[in-house]
This record gives sequence, structure tokens and C-alpha cells, in this order.
Amino acid sequence: MASYIRRGNAAATLSVFQGIHRAGSHIDSYTLTPVLAVPDPVCGKQVHALAIKTGSDTPTITKTALMHMYSKYGQLGCSVRVFQEVGFKDVVTWNTMLSSFVRHGLPEEALAVFREMQKEGVWLSEFTLCSLLKACTLLKAFQQGKQVHAMVVVMGRDLVVLGTALIDFYTNFEYIEEAMEIFQSLNWEKDDAMRNSLISGCVRNRRYKEAFMIMRSMRPNVVALTSALAACSKNSDLWVGKQIHCVAIRFGFTFDTQLCNVLLDMYAKCGKIWNARSLFDRMHKKSVVSWTSMIDAYGSHGHGLEALDMFRKMKVNNIPPNLVMFIAVLSACAHSGMVEEGRECFNSMKEIYGLDPGFEHYACFIDILGRAGQIEEVWGVFNHMVKNQIEPTAAVWIAILNACSLNLDVSRGEFAAKNLLELEPNKPGNYVLLSNFYAAVGKWDSVNELRSIMRDKGLVKEIGNSWVTVVHCHGNI
Repeated sequence: MASYIRRGNAAATLSVFQGIHRAGSHIDSYTLTPVLAVPDPVCGKQVHALAIKTGSDTPTITKTALMHMYSKYGQLGCSVRVFQEVGFKDVVTWNTMLSSFVRHGLPEEALAVFREMQKEGVWLSEFTLCSLLKACTLLKAFQQGKQVHAMVVVMGRDLVVLGTALIDFYTNFEYIEEAMEIFQSLNWEKDDAMRNSLISGCVRNRRYKEAFMIMRSMRPNVVALTSALAACSKNSDLWVGKQIHCVAIRFGFTFDTQLCNVLLDMYAKCGKIWNARSLFDRMHKKSVVSWTSMIDAYGSHGHGLEALDMFRKMKVNNIPPNLVMFIAVLSACAHSGMVEEGRECFNSMKEIYGLDPGFEHYACFIDILGRAGQIEEVWGVFNHMVKNQIEPTAAVWIAILNACSLNLDVSRGEFAAKNLLELEPNKPGNYVLLSNFYAAVGKWDSVNELRSIMRDKGLVKEIGNSWVTVVHCHGNI
């Protein structure tokens, strides 16, 4: 079973396990562990139930596999409960809990687990330190991350294992020289994962000379090009993105759907919508991500009709839409002022596809209605959301506040503003938004009061900026 699961053959793993179970053979933790790695959360829960029934759930190895399974499928609470049930926690158990919190974007909880590890005197492995570095990155805690690096050096840990994590850490803080030093210090021990990480970091920080130098020292691979293209997309860097596209064509990587999806997104973010469509039409295999990317590309450029046309074509091709796709369609309707189409799309989520709208969908739909002057329907949708026990997020309150500002709904706008500031009291953008609301309704005293509050809190409005890419430059600019 372990051999089958390592090769990605989940069906064969399950078949062998079912045969063992039907034969009445003894089931222990070593029998259960490979089955828990099968990519099926329902199957995982059934195996957990069987483990409890047969008493095979008590060993640490089984508990650790269960923790990983629940964490992987987004059930962090179940993972924590299993962790609390473990009698003897070895370093693998602690690492699983630590990485689970990091995976779910909870770095402070991850650091709390690490402190508990230190109290218990648990030996720290390379994987412990990797998770710590990721937690420091999420917290934007550069000094703490440097302390972890110092621990790596003092404890004499394997830099081949930790090299990629350290490179990720330093490039995320824009310290490319430090990342390059780590890379160069490994000499012949570098692997593709490390190179891919550094290439991505260099492109993300616009250090193209270093990125292409590393690419020249290796045979390009899909992962390296995909991560570099994602950075180009983020920076709207068309010139470098096109060069990477040429490399992908030369090495025959354009058959890879994931690479093409990132290429499509890069062209769309750089304003080349027709290049994106041409690439989409030539794709050999289109996933739901491909269709979503193309719909989002049309929507963000104000081509709402084309976005809806793509949505209809997708349905004709029998590709079921998901929650992310509906956000793209609703956003396209909002950008193009297509109220009826947006309403039809929102209602179809539950009625036709059985998908429960999340707060992002409600925020988009409220934005559509607010722009169209449908302020009473805005509050009807909001009340429906609350009735469905969906907690309003900052994005929802911002959409409502914008709707109130456009429709001069003063009293309910102030109610939305109060809730927004309670959720995010130290975000300058919220005060600017509220200031614009009071200016729109003519309450200038409140505008001045908000500016005073921002000064007292030391909040500064984020300065707007634009990127300009200079391909060929002669002389001074």
C-alpha cells in the first residue's frame, strides 16, 4: 500500500486495504497510515472511524497521520483535537501541528506551538525550522526570522534541506543579496527546488539579471517558469513575461495547463487582453482555472459581455463552475454595470448549482446593486446574508458604505462605517473611505474629525503609484 500511494495510485491502495479488511486480517497503525494519505476526505473520516472501532487510533503514528489528513482538507479544528488526544508526542507530531497552523495562515498559533516544543524539550528538526521561517514570513517578522537562521548555523543543521526555506524568507523581505549568498554557499548541493525559489524571488523583486543568470545554469522546468511568470503577473512586467513565454515554447512546455493559466493571467494583468484570448484558444486542455482566468481578464478590462459569453461557453463545454468562478463573473458584471445579469448569476449559484454564496459573492452583488442605485435591495441582500449566518467581513461593509455614499444614505452609511472601523480600526484606507462618504453627504465637520483621528493614531494614507517598464533606455530620464 505504501508503494502504491508513493506512486500516486490511490485506487490500488484502497483496493489492497479493502482486501485486508474483508479477510479479517489484523489492522494496525502501519496498515492505516498509507490509506489516510488517499486524497479523499470522506474516505479519511471512514478510516478514522474504523481506527477507533478497532482500537488502532491510539499509536502516535496513526494520530499524526490523522492530524495531517484533517489539516490538508481544511479541518484544522479536527486536527487540533487529534493532537490533544496524542499521549506521546514525538517531533513529527509537533511538526505536523506547527505546519498545519502555518498552512492555514495562523503564524502566531504556530509560534505558540514552537514555544511549547521548547518547554517540553523536544528536539528541533530541519522541518521545524522550515515551518518557523514560514511563520516569520507571514508575520513579516524579519528579526525573528534572522534568529531562526542563526539557530540553523549554531546547531549545524543541513542547509540543503533548509536552503529553499531560507531563500524564500529573504526574498520575501527583498534581501536578494542574502538569498544569493545562501545559494552560492551550497556549491554543488543545489537542487531545482532551490533554484526555482530563487528565480521566483529575483523576478518578484525585479532582479532580472540574477534570475536569468540562474536560469542559464540549469535546464528550464515548468515550476521555475510558472513561478517566474507569477512574479511578472504581479509586477505587470510584460517584457520579461514575453521572454519566459518564448522559453516555454522552445522547450515544449506550452502543453502544461498550469503554465498556460499563469501566462494567460500575466497577459491580462499587463493589459494584453487579446494576447490572453489567443493563448486561451490555443490551449490543449482547459481547466476550470483557465476559464475563470479568461472571464476575470475580460471583466477587469470592462468587457462584461465577453465575460458572460465565456461563462456560457464554459457551461456548453460541461465544465461545472465553482465559487471562485462566480466571483469573477459577478466582478465582471460590477465593472460593466450589468445589474440584471449579476442578479441572475447570484441567484443561480444556489438554485441551479447548489453552491452557497460566501461573503465575497455578497460583497460583489452589493457593489453591483449600489452602483445601480438599488439601495433598498442592498439592505435586503445584507439582511439575507445575516439570516444565513454569514458574518459580514470588512469587504462587505466597504461595499455597503460605497453604496450608501453613492445613494446619500447617511444614517445606514454611518452604521456600516461604525462596523467597518470596529473590524479594522488601524487601516488608513478605511478612514479615507469614510472621509469620502462624509464629504459626499456634506458633513465636513466629520471629515475634519476623521483626519484628526488619523493624525493622532499615526495613520498615513497610502500613496498611489504606477509602474512604467522601460525596455530600451538611452541617456538620462
